[in-house]
Amino acid sequence: MVRWTRAQVEKLAPDERSVKAARSLAKPGPWSDLGATKSLAWGKCQGSGKSPYQVSVDLNGPAFKCTCPSRKFPCKHGLALLMLWAEADGVVADMAAPADFASEWAEGRAQRAVKKSEKALPDPEAQARRLEERLAKMDQGAAEFEQWLLDLAGQGLASARTQPPEFWERTAARLVDSQLPGLADRVRVAAAGLAADGWLELLLGEVSRWHLAVQGWKRRDSLPEALFGDLRTYLGWSRAQAEVLENGVRLTGPWTVLGVSQDLTERILAQRTWLRSSDGTHAVMLDFSTAAGSLRVANVVGSVIDCALAAYPGSEPARVVFATEPQVTGSVSGLPGGSTVSDNLDRAAVWVAANPFAGPLPMTLASVIPQVGDGRLELVDSEGAAVRVTEAFVPWDLVIHAASGPVDAFGEWDGTRFRPLAVSRDEQLVAL
Repeated sequence: MVRWTRAQVEKLAPDERSVKAARSLAKPGPWSDLGATKSLAWGKCQGSGKSPYQVSVDLNGPAFKCTCPSRKFPCKHGLALLMLWAEADGVVADMAAPADFASEWAEGRAQRAVKKSEKALPDPEAQARRLEERLAKMDQGAAEFEQWLLDLAGQGLASARTQPPEFWERTAARLVDSQLPGLADRVRVAAAGLAADGWLELLLGEVSRWHLAVQGWKRRDSLPEALFGDLRTYLGWSRAQAEVLENGVRLTGPWTVLGVSQDLTERILAQRTWLRSSDGTHAVMLDFSTAAGSLRVANVVGSVIDCALAAYPGSEPARVVFATEPQVTGSVSGLPGGSTVSDNLDRAAVWVAANPFAGPLPMTLASVIPQVGDGRLELVDSEGAAVRVTEAFVPWDLVIHAASGPVDAFGEWDGTRFRPLAVSRDEQLVAL
């Protein structure tokens, strides 16, 4: 098992206070019964109580278990255990078998995963009836939305900016009621962007895709399978993970974790984990939580995991789920697959041509330098071509990494702006 660096461990922390607290605990003094296998690390940490806290970490998740009362995830004890393990100085030694408390936790996780995957499918007749009801709602909702679009176009897009928030929210609510939550989210995004620079370009692009989605839905029976899968995703008609695991195309690794991003809407927290295989295939793993909930801990950026993935129906880059348990086998030195801005834009154009409903797309930029152009941050490559960085990005970590020269950067491209997620420095991939 290739052990992580302390910097990679610290990126898992929920906040800076947790990092500081973990650093103070990352010393042998309060710990006992430490050990690790290829998939688990464990130890007992003495706190203020009589009995020490039992701490376990699944290194393939990573996933954490601690008997302390902290509501933070991971807690300081889990982070401190990983920091000690990352030092590879013998304090957390390799063991043939895990401690009993760690083994029981790991076996429980495995059993729950098996039970979840073995849940019986719904009654076929009830399932067919619900499908028919859903399609009827979606048909009616799409027809009403098409008329709304025609009215909006008839009034002129300039008039959209004068509409009150209730105008947009009523439409979004009707779409949710019609089982079209993806469209509802896009309506809310468009409404929020009306106050920004370039609002007309944003709204025109959104309205065009809305119209295309409505027309595509009416012709859904004649669409290619991949395009219909893309349309379903855009409309918000999700597929059961069990269905994907049973029928999805298998993609084999190993896979490099290139970057992780999170987006928060009014209702949902979404996390995208970008993966790349050795042959250059890109895939994205989506995790969702309610705005007040929590997401699973993402795979460590820069790690290499060996597993098979099951792909949802749709175009590249594929949305995937783990089809086999991932095993961390190492970490990358540098950022694989970097190329010029022009090459990245050409590839993005191919993806968008196949899937006009595509969300953020992965970009790996080679040898770029941060520069300010027209008062806004850009990344300029060796050919002088540039991509503009999204205004919401806080640039200081990126600027510091690039202080001594060009860097390779990975991030997401939304069609107009680049959102950096990771940078390669000293042959190490660092999350931003």
